[in-house]
Amino acid sequence: MDTIASLFSFITTPVSWVIVQFHKLYGAIFGDDTGWAWGLSIVSLVILIRICLIPLFVKQIKATRAMQTLQPEMKKIQERYKNDKQRQSEEMMKLYKDAGTNPLASCLPILLQSPFFFALYHVLNSIASNKTIGFIDEALLASAQKAHIVGAPLAAKFTDNADKIEALGSTTTNVHIVTAVMIVLMSASQFFTQRQLMTKNVDTTVKTPFMQQQKMLMYVFPIMFAVFGINFPVGVLVYWLTTNMWTMGQQMYVIRQNPTPGSKAQAAFLERFLKRITMNPKVRNKRERNLVKAIVAKGRDRNEYERKFINGLTKAGLAAQADGSIGPKSGTAVVEEDGEPVEEAPAQPRRQQPKRQSKSQRQAQPTTPQRPGQRTRASSGRTAGESTTSLEKSQGGSEDKSSGRQAGKSGSTGQAKSGRKGQKPKHPSKK
Repeated sequence: MDTIASLFSFITTPVSWVIVQFHKLYGAIFGDDTGWAWGLSIVSLVILIRICLIPLFVKQIKATRAMQTLQPEMKKIQERYKNDKQRQSEEMMKLYKDAGTNPLASCLPILLQSPFFFALYHVLNSIASNKTIGFIDEALLASAQKAHIVGAPLAAKFTDNADKIEALGSTTTNVHIVTAVMIVLMSASQFFTQRQLMTKNVDTTVKTPFMQQQKMLMYVFPIMFAVFGINFPVGVLVYWLTTNMWTMGQQMYVIRQNPTPGSKAQAAFLERFLKRITMNPKVRNKRERNLVKAIVAKGRDRNEYERKFINGLTKAGLAAQADGSIGPKSGTAVVEEDGEPVEEAPAQPRRQQPKRQSKSQRQAQPTTPQRPGQRTRASSGRTAGESTTSLEKSQGGSEDKSSGRQAGKSGSTGQAKSGRKGQKPKHPSKK
C-alpha cells in the first residue's frame, strides 16, 4: 500500500493540505479535537473533489448516452455478420468512427477519477491508522485520535476488539451501532442509485447486454460495500457515505434534467415540459432548444414519448419548429401524422353548400307572381337547338293526331258491329 501511495503522492499531498485547511476552519468553530471538526472536514473535502470532477462526469454521461443510441445499430451488425467475426469488428469500428465515439470514451472519465478517489481514501485511512501523510503531522494525528463521531472514534473499526476501542475512549456497542448504521446507509444509497438508473433512465425498447450488466451490478455493489465496510475505519465510512449520497443526488438531477431517450424519465420530462410550454410557449435556454431541435430532426424515428409530445403541442395550437423554437401553428409548422413529420398547409375556406329542404317545406313556400315581360329561368335557358326542333315536333304531333283520328274511327266501327244485342256470328256450315 505504501508503494502505491508513493506513486500517487502528487495527489495525496494536495489532498492532505486541503483537509488541514478545512480542519482549521471548522476547528475554530467547534474545537480542534471534536468529531464535528474532523467529520465536516472529511465531508467538505469529498464535496470539493466531486465538484472538481463534474466536467469528467459530464463527459462520461455524454459518452454513455452516445453508446446507448448506437445499441440498435450494433445489434443489427451482430445479427448480420454473426458468422464473420472479422467483418463484424470492421463494421463496428466504422460505426464508432461515423458516430465519433468508442467504448473507451465512457470508461476514460472513470479512470481519470480513480487517482483522486484513491488519494482521498489513502489520506483518511492514514489518519484513522495513526500514520502521518503529506501535511498531516503528529499533532494533527493526535487530534484525530481524540475525535468521536456520534460516540464512535474516527479511527475505530467494526472488527476492532474491546481493548483497542476502550483505548480510543469508546465502547464496543457504540462502535458497532455507528458502523452498522453507516454500512447499511452506504449500501442502501448504492442500491438506490443503481436501481433508479435501471428503472427510470434506460430505454426499455432496446434489450442489450449492457442492461443485464447494470442489473447485476445493482445487487453486487451493495453486497461488496457491506462486506468490505466492516473493515473500514469510521472516517473512511464517512467518506464512502458522503460520496454515495453525492452520486445519488447527482444521478437524480441528471435523470430529471437530461434523461435517456425512450426511457420513463424522458416521458416524465416531456410531460412536464409540455405542461409548461402550453402555459408559456417560450423556450427558456439552449438545452431546451437543442432538445426540441433534436425531436424535430428525428422525423419518423421518434419514439412513443416524443410523438406524444408533438401531438400535445398540436392539440394546444402550437408546433415545434426546425430551429428549436415553439410557436403557433402555421403553414411551415411541423406536425405529426402517423409518425411522419409533414408541413401543415394553410387552411382553405370551405364553400358553403345550400341547405336542403324537405318536400313539405318546398310546398309550403308561397309562389311569387310573375311580372309581365319577366322570363323564367327555364324559358331563358332554352338554346337555339331547342327552337330549331320545335317545328319538327309540331309536324310530328299533327301526323300523330291524324293517325289517331283514323284509329278512332276504325275502333268505333268495330265496337258498333260487335255491340249488336244478342247477335252471334253464324257458323259457316249453317249459312
